[in-house]
This record gives sequence, structure tokens and C-alpha cells, in this order.
Amino acid sequence: MKLIVLDRDGTINVDSDQYIKSPSEWQPIKGSLEAIARLTQAGWHAVVATNQSGIARGLFDFSTLNAIHDAMHRAVQLAGGRIDAIFFCPHAADADCECRKPKPGLLLEIGLRMNVDLAEVPMVGDSLRDLQAAAAAGARPILVLTGKGRKTRDAGGLPSGTRVFPDLAAVAAQLAP
Repeated sequence: MKLIVLDRDGTINVDSDQYIKSPSEWQPIKGSLEAIARLTQAGWHAVVATNQSGIARGLFDFSTLNAIHDAMHRAVQLAGGRIDAIFFCPHAADADCECRKPKPGLLLEIGLRMNVDLAEVPMVGDSLRDLQAAAAAGARPILVLTGKGRKTRDAGGLPSGTRVFPDLAAVAAQLAP
């Protein structure tokens, strides 16, 4: 199975320091929906792995998160793509859970549930914690320069082997030529 793991905020959709708290606040990054469609049509299975501490902070509830994800699913489908699953961590940063990136728990769960060895799985994100989670889980870290990506690249300290692309569209062009 060709599997790709995608961070959500800053990779697929525009990020916000105030969090994405409603479906109307969810706005795709230009070209991201078409990128997922390109990957899907080339036989890739796209899975989202996202930290959603807004739940623990009381900014939104599970029902709202599901509505945001429904909007994302519909938008991707309208572009001709598919997201096979969404895995999320609802905990606050200080919860010390195993599923919050940069810890690898969310990715390890994806590997287990999808029955895939993560060694060949690209994990695409815009933050250092996405890349650290990928490296810790044995996946292939890919940084996109959307969202917080430029700041992440400029800060340095990227895990060994991290590949850098301008955006998700460029990743899709490389993986699904």
C-alpha cells in the first residue's frame, strides 16, 4: 500500500494562531486539495495526523471537530481526491500523552491500523514536531514551506533525511508524476 501521512493545519489548510474552531474557518491552502486528488488518483492512500489541543482547551468540542473534518472531506472529494482516515490528538501540550506530536504515538497507531511498515511512508508537515514524530516513528519526514514551514526551516535542527518542498502540490508532483 502506498500511504502518505499529512499534517492538517499549515499543510492542507491555512493555519491560525487562534486555532481553526469552526468549519467556516477551515480554508484550504491553494493547490492542496488538487495535490491530494493527484496522490489519490496515483494510488496513494492519504491519512491525516493532527494535534487538536483546542478540544482540551475548550475552544471547540468533538462534534465541531467532526464538522470541520466533514468540510475537509467534502472539499477534497470535490477536487477528485480522498482522505482515507483522520487521526487526531485531543490533548493539551502538558498532558504528556503518547499521541501528541512530536511523540510518535499517532503515527505508530496509523501504521498499526493501516497495517503498513512506516519505513517507506512519507509524513508531510509544516512544523518541527511533525518532522520529529515522523523520524521517531521511522517514517520519512517531509517539510512543506506553507503554514509555519518557512520558520521551521529557518530555525534549523531538522531531523536527518528531511526533504523540503514549497507546498503539498510540489510533494504530490514528486510522488505522483
